[in-house]
Amino acid sequence: MPQANYLTSIFRNIRYGVFQSTLASYSLDAIKSHQKGLMQRGLPKQKPIVGVKDIVLVSSGKGGVGKSTIATNLAVGLKLEAPDKKIGLLDTDIFGPTIPLMMNLHDTPFLTDTNLMEPLVNYGVKCMSFGFLIEESSPIIWRGLMVMQALEKLMRQVNWGDIDYLVVDTPPGTGDTHLSLVQNLPINGVVLVTTPQSAALQVTKRGAVMYNMLKIPIIGLVENMSSVKCPNCSNEILIFGDGTKQLSEDLQVPILEKLPLNRTIADGGDKGVPVVLDANNGQSELYRHLAKKVVQFLSSKENSKVIL
Repeated sequence: MPQANYLTSIFRNIRYGVFQSTLASYSLDAIKSHQKGLMQRGLPKQKPIVGVKDIVLVSSGKGGVGKSTIATNLAVGLKLEAPDKKIGLLDTDIFGPTIPLMMNLHDTPFLTDTNLMEPLVNYGVKCMSFGFLIEESSPIIWRGLMVMQALEKLMRQVNWGDIDYLVVDTPPGTGDTHLSLVQNLPINGVVLVTTPQSAALQVTKRGAVMYNMLKIPIIGLVENMSSVKCPNCSNEILIFGDGTKQLSEDLQVPILEKLPLNRTIADGGDKGVPVVLDANNGQSELYRHLAKKVVQFLSSKENSKVIL
């Protein structure tokens, strides 16, 4: 036992002594610089998608906050607000693609003579999704490498033609898909979607930190399902509180829009008719207002494409 204690003491002294002396020889700035060099080593060179001018990501670290619904209505809203512009919608959620349902597109894309996929079109928006390439009920049981290969096809093997604004619907999280998009494409900005409860806000903040680290401009926050209207008295009821305001202040980015929990929004997604198309629906104006703010951001002189 004494021998064991003696050896343990030696190991402890070596482990902590050497570790602390090593840390002391490096400044914090030097460590950060070294980490940055490792992160950038071997990164792919960003390359624009042929014909595409501006790329906007719709993202959130948390799943189930309504990214696809907002991406769909944003893309169609952009077309309504700027009819002379050409709009594209790219669904990068390989495991759970929902753009085919929400845009009412269920055909298989044709191939050009150069083996590029032709986007499917509805409501004046060109769309591409991995959901167009698989059976509706087929699960995707893939490991990361196959997912990245599929994402590469969606990024590089689509005949977009001329596109002014490409809206990219991203999957939940801050993983391979997001890093691949940012490292391979010049992203003009990201719209972060969250619901107001703490569980979503915390994860959305992590996503925002990731984009800040990667120097991707954050256009702003969209607070989804922020309230519900009482069917009897028509008062707005805050379901989850108002935590998004604090997140906005912490990140120093604006809240672009607050969208309610509304049956017509859900019905529009289920039927493949985005609610933004219904001029008589009050929710339509909210999405068109969101589209205007995105256009204003992309048109501002302060915005520029970031090359890593």
